[in-house]
Amino acid sequence: MEPLLAILVGLFFAAAIYLMLSKFSIRIMLGIAILGNAVNLLLFTGGRLTREVPPIIPAGLDSLPAGTANPLPQALILTAIVISFSFLAFLLVLTYRAYQDLGTDNTSDMRVAEPDDRPLPPLGY
Repeated sequence: MEPLLAILVGLFFAAAIYLMLSKFSIRIMLGIAILGNAVNLLLFTGGRLTREVPPIIPAGLDSLPAGTANPLPQALILTAIVISFSFLAFLLVLTYRAYQDLGTDNTSDMRVAEPDDRPLPPLGY
């Protein structure tokens, strides 16, 4: 099961990088969302996939018995889900406002501060 999830993580990372290299802001946002899911799946896979024993310390012991699920990746994933959702909501609002003001989601057309008739850079010395 873990090699299959490793391949899926690689596909998620590849799709996320491909989308984030786009010049359209909606595709960039989708790439960031997929990247967050890829990292979460990577943490989940790295924490050993076991269904045997929940991470609860039994009475009379000081540590977890062997074969239990690791609770640290689960806590990291829950935190990462909240952070990635809030970051995605912020990017969604930012992209929507930029689209309202500029009328496009193409990042090449969003260069409002740069004049169209600027001189060319020097071609030589």
